[in-house]
Amino acid sequence: MNTFFLGNTEEEMEFMPIIPLNEDGEGQEEDLIPEELALLPLRNTVLFPGVVLPITVGRDKSIKAVNDAYKTDKMIGVVAQKDSNVEEPAVTDLNEVGTVAKIVKLIKMPDGGTTIIIQGRKRFRIKEIVTEDPYFKATYDILSDEVEEGDSEFDAYVSSIKDLAGQIIALSPHLPSEASIILKNIENAPFLIHFVSSNLNSDVKEKQRILEISNLRQRAEVLMKLLQLELQLAELKNKINNKTKQDLDKQQRDYFLQQQMKSIKEELGGDSNDREIKEMIRKSEAKKWPDAARDLFTKGIEKLERMHPSTPDYSVVYNHLDLMLDLPWQDYTKDSYDLKKAKKVLDQDHYGMDRIKDRILEYLAVLKLKGDMKSPILCFVGPPGIGKTSLGRSIANAIGRKYARLSLGGLHDESEIRGHRKTYIGAMAGRILQTIRKVKSSNPVMILDEIDKIGNDFRGDPASALLEVLDPEQNSTFYDNYLELEYDLSKVLFIATANNLGAIPHALRDRLEIIDLSGYSIEEKVEIAKRHLLPKQKEMHGLENVKLSFANKVIEKVIANYTRESGVRELDRQFAAIMRSLAKDVALGKTPKEAVSEERIAQALGKPKYSNEMYKTGNPPGVAVGLAWTYVGGDILFIESSLSDGKGELKLTGNLGNVMKESAVTALSWLQANALNFKIDPKVFQQKTIHVHVPEGAVPKDGPSAGITMLTALASVYTGRRVKPYLAMTGEITLRGQVLPVGGIKEKILAAKRAGIKEIILCWQNEKDIQDINPDYIKGLKFHYVREMNQVLEIALLKR
Repeated sequence: MNTFFLGNTEEEMEFMPIIPLNEDGEGQEEDLIPEELALLPLRNTVLFPGVVLPITVGRDKSIKAVNDAYKTDKMIGVVAQKDSNVEEPAVTDLNEVGTVAKIVKLIKMPDGGTTIIIQGRKRFRIKEIVTEDPYFKATYDILSDEVEEGDSEFDAYVSSIKDLAGQIIALSPHLPSEASIILKNIENAPFLIHFVSSNLNSDVKEKQRILEISNLRQRAEVLMKLLQLELQLAELKNKINNKTKQDLDKQQRDYFLQQQMKSIKEELGGDSNDREIKEMIRKSEAKKWPDAARDLFTKGIEKLERMHPSTPDYSVVYNHLDLMLDLPWQDYTKDSYDLKKAKKVLDQDHYGMDRIKDRILEYLAVLKLKGDMKSPILCFVGPPGIGKTSLGRSIANAIGRKYARLSLGGLHDESEIRGHRKTYIGAMAGRILQTIRKVKSSNPVMILDEIDKIGNDFRGDPASALLEVLDPEQNSTFYDNYLELEYDLSKVLFIATANNLGAIPHALRDRLEIIDLSGYSIEEKVEIAKRHLLPKQKEMHGLENVKLSFANKVIEKVIANYTRESGVRELDRQFAAIMRSLAKDVALGKTPKEAVSEERIAQALGKPKYSNEMYKTGNPPGVAVGLAWTYVGGDILFIESSLSDGKGELKLTGNLGNVMKESAVTALSWLQANALNFKIDPKVFQQKTIHVHVPEGAVPKDGPSAGITMLTALASVYTGRRVKPYLAMTGEITLRGQVLPVGGIKEKILAAKRAGIKEIILCWQNEKDIQDINPDYIKGLKFHYVREMNQVLEIALLKR
């Protein structure tokens, strides 16, 4: 026998057919097959006539059947199981057609197992299972093959089967090359079909189907189809394996060549990185830049060509050149000189602010007539929430420039403005140039936000670094430490914003054109709410399709009862709360009324947070109402004074600053000097202790503008005359009794209007500030303009 494969157990998938010496599969004499045939079920294969298989028998029933058969006539019926997962097959688990086999050899293994070598003889069909115990026995019918003599088509099938099988063997690396030689030497056509079928990679069902076909030509036809499928699969596997191998070979080849190239370049003195450098040179040719910048770039490129990419300085030089290429040296956006369009954009984005809009239009007019000018440095000063930053964006839109915002709040490192020197690790350009690099324009509108909140520590003074940036005469040659070149910032329209002008260093303030943005009046807030806030909040809360209307009276209630601010941020938050409440109703299936009522507002926002009642009640002698300015807008403050027995001391409480304390001392000194004019006994100043208190002691208070209010409170308590109700005042005093002007008038007047004040005392020099306010916003207010304290007391103090 010629061994072809090594086989294992009956329970395993792979079997090893062995070719017998006689291809007919017949013995020298006729086999004697008993009338009742013992059956051997196989799990994972089908035995074909003429094919020899070695099988290790494992099941007890199978071992007994094999032993009994071997002792007698050595004939056994081999049938395939329908389901290979069944451990103990029943009659229904066996296929009806099988192969009668002769046990050629029975070998007892050392581990106690039994291995048999069987040779298929003839096909048979089970007629009846005679017994199941101790193993299956059955009666049978022998099946003969149907062959048509002289069938040329059958001969062609046999020849094709040989060719296909040979191709599959050639494409399958795990099959030995001897297999193709054996195939060529098989002359018997039925045996060739059986041998190839036995070696198919198809499943047991397909092999069983071939075994059950009696007509040899039909059997050959089915085998052909299965071989063609197997050949396609083998070709596909081979193609995938070859492609994978080629990919691996290419990767190894590329790696090997790269390593060789690296070694060669190291021998030659470094990697030139030609591609990167050529790309940089190509970009530089299209760049519009000054001669100094072009010369510096050329030197940098030459230095880069001489350096190896692995050296630390390579990335420093490369990043510096990359910044130079990215900066828009002489790239400017075209300004739009359509003043009517610009005015329309400004009016559409912001309500009021007429002075600022006029200033922007003046700038545009000059630019239109002259064609070019150094951009001014504007500084918007005002309380939070009035639209300083958003106004900058509107200006950019109005004149068609790009918009950039630079937040300076908390900035404490000078290098953030001027850039770091390249000698430092992680050095980079300053934030001014980085912003210009980002917007890709040398004439953007750049907002320097919160310029009053710049820090100052051991790392330098950023405010001083801004002096060069914000000087129209100097910023055409702004020097950045990282760039190491002068850069022209004169076309940039810088707009600074600040809450507190006093916090800006004097030298920096001198370079700014200060534009005061005072707080909004109630009337302005109503318009802003209707035009901007309410539509925005409706959209944000998904209520665009819900009809809602807010009457002016309702909006005024929200402003008066739930906000105390110069801007509209808190008002915006209150409208957001109202919209959330309405959105909840809509989501629950309720339809809110179109006209939002005051009751619905109270339901959404709760009880009013603020009230004006405290300003309307009558006060005892010694209490005066003053007007104060804070960085969030105007405010009302009470100044209280009382007398008690003592030694003429002056007590001041209420978290007062030095200037405010000095105002109190000045007021008391003037009152002592003029005591007889107001019928005050001079001895009182020696015998009584005067206590001045400003409520809300947790809030720091300072400034000279409460001077006349303090003097009025002191005069009131010493004379016993009450201060006129609904009266407020603001102004600084001197020892001579003169009243001096103060700032923040508009915010103070609007705060007084909100509080229900009806009369206001001011210095005569502040009359010009009142004239700047829209008369509609101060309707109902009476103003007294004074020069001396005598006039103040005459107006303020009631008769006894």
